[in-house]
Amino acid sequence: MRLRNYIGGEWRDSHSTNYLEVTNPATQEVLADVPAGSAADVNDAVEAAVKAYREWSRTPVSQRIQFLFRLKTILEQNREKIAETITLESGKTIGEARAELVRAIENVENACGAPAMMQGVFSEDIARGIDEFMIRQPVGVSICISPFNFPGMIPFWFLPYALACGNAFILKPSEKVPLTMVLVFELMEQLDLPKGILSLVHGGQVVVDALITHPDVRTVSFVGSSHVARHVYALGAAHGKRVQAQGGAKNPVVILPDADLHMTSQIVADSVYGCAGQRCLAASDIITVGNRSEVTESLVEAAKSRVTGFGLDEGVHMGPVITAASRERISGLLEKGVQEGGRLLLDGRKAKVAGYEEGNFIAPTIIEDVPLDGQLAGTEIFGPVMNLIHFKTIDDAITYINRNRYGNMACLFTSSGQSARRFRNEAEAGNIGINIGVAAPVAQFPFSGWKDSFYGDLHGQGSHAIEFFTQTKVVIERWPKEWSRKF
Repeated sequence: MRLRNYIGGEWRDSHSTNYLEVTNPATQEVLADVPAGSAADVNDAVEAAVKAYREWSRTPVSQRIQFLFRLKTILEQNREKIAETITLESGKTIGEARAELVRAIENVENACGAPAMMQGVFSEDIARGIDEFMIRQPVGVSICISPFNFPGMIPFWFLPYALACGNAFILKPSEKVPLTMVLVFELMEQLDLPKGILSLVHGGQVVVDALITHPDVRTVSFVGSSHVARHVYALGAAHGKRVQAQGGAKNPVVILPDADLHMTSQIVADSVYGCAGQRCLAASDIITVGNRSEVTESLVEAAKSRVTGFGLDEGVHMGPVITAASRERISGLLEKGVQEGGRLLLDGRKAKVAGYEEGNFIAPTIIEDVPLDGQLAGTEIFGPVMNLIHFKTIDDAITYINRNRYGNMACLFTSSGQSARRFRNEAEAGNIGINIGVAAPVAQFPFSGWKDSFYGDLHGQGSHAIEFFTQTKVVIERWPKEWSRKF
């Protein structure tokens, strides 16, 4: 099956003659061929978006959100079909895929509140006969470059808000997992949106750069690695775009001696190994404060209980990583960690799953005593690896966290309110969890991120999304009373 772009309300072949294979990471089965894309595809999509935007931006917001109400129903009715597609192309378990769609639908629901969130400010008689007020208007053509790890959720951090605010929207899904959004766009045809207001363009860096630099594109939303986020932010800023670029992470979780050990170990294991560690809020550095041996033993047992396999099979807790290249990269980083002096407590690099011997599987892995200034300690692994670190005090733990160049998430497990309050105030990260393993904000809150985990100002989701996809206009009007008496 050869995939096509969705432009101007119709499915079109790409101008590119080069195609890439989309494979099932558990079986290596080729699921589809996706076009490598071209600048000509981008020009077609932006041209259609500009035409559609003129009328869409003048459509009352109360009418625009009616499409979102219908979109919510369509996603709910097709949730299982979409979830299965996510599992087939990304490798995550069906349970994880279903949970991902719950978050996507939450954002559609939240964006339906745009009429209230877009309200401006009015001040009458700021001077004699003069009124002043602020209104919000759409920005224009908006693009989103989404990653492979959450193909069904992350586009919805942006898409419903962009539409509700009156913008045209172009999505460039990851070439590794394009099938989920192809299915979603096929379903969204039922909405009868104005042709061109939503487009789907496939491709790699050529398409990304063409989208960002196109003169008619006004906003850029990106989620991916920090290296690419920096490129996207710099290129977009250089071309005068409004940019939000979510980067990578090295998320720390601190376990204090007063934490409920059994509960903590299970939650931490879910955080480290959920989605095979391929999420920007996955726990990575697990920091014990005192009680080293008991906590380590509990974490090892929790990791051993995780079943690795094909995501559609019953009883599976963790699927494969996305590609063979990812598996080799993770294995290489672990080997480097051992060479640096680290000790593997669990080594999942040789994992084999019966019936899926060609899959990109790595079983739950734990390494400890890695040098804190070494390569492994400073690198986002993006795989099912727990880096176990031991400190004597919470002061040492917070100091280590704040030296981290990333700042996506930091979590603390404790029964002490005093420790929790200190941690949430002092830990330098945009998302904080207290007795929570994955501090993922619900749709009403922005998906925050600090330091090298985010480039920009306004994040995805919630009120930040409304601000990002609108621009403010201040109007000052004079209506002298003597004028009004003339008419």
